[in-house]
Amino acid sequence: MIKLVQLFDELLEKISRSGLVICLLATLFLALSSIVLRWLGSSLNWIDPLVRHLVFISAFLGGSIATKSNQHIKVDLLTKIIEWADSKIVSWFHRNLISFFCFVVAIALVKSGWDLYLSEKQFGSDSFLGIHSSVMVGIIPMGMGLISLRFLNQLILGTLGGNK
Repeated sequence: MIKLVQLFDELLEKISRSGLVICLLATLFLALSSIVLRWLGSSLNWIDPLVRHLVFISAFLGGSIATKSNQHIKVDLLTKIIEWADSKIVSWFHRNLISFFCFVVAIALVKSGWDLYLSEKQFGSDSFLGIHSSVMVGIIPMGMGLISLRFLNQLILGTLGGNK
């Protein structure tokens, strides 16, 4: 079971890293193209909104990578106190409790993002290049879903003893 969860986590890591590299390269290329086109007295109106959304996707992919390496945003005060306790049981409980609460919060954000997506799907309109605005808003529940999977993997591995 642990091997399967670890393999799944490695797959998510590869997808996140590859997606982040692709998004960053596309962002760089499109932003540079936009600058050059402005110098030449021309512009493509769809580049700037696309770059904004690629940055948004990059943030979620980066959040997924940070979650894997336990570098996500956290309050370290309790962690420092627990390190002084020097107890494996307390450390195990603390690590899994953090993973659990992060997972619950991430799932709540997926639900909120999904509600926003459904609202945008019903009331939104085409934003650029004929792409409906709901597709762009769909980045939120998908990105938070990816981060939720990472926290769930951490929780499963932590509970079963796969990450120490």
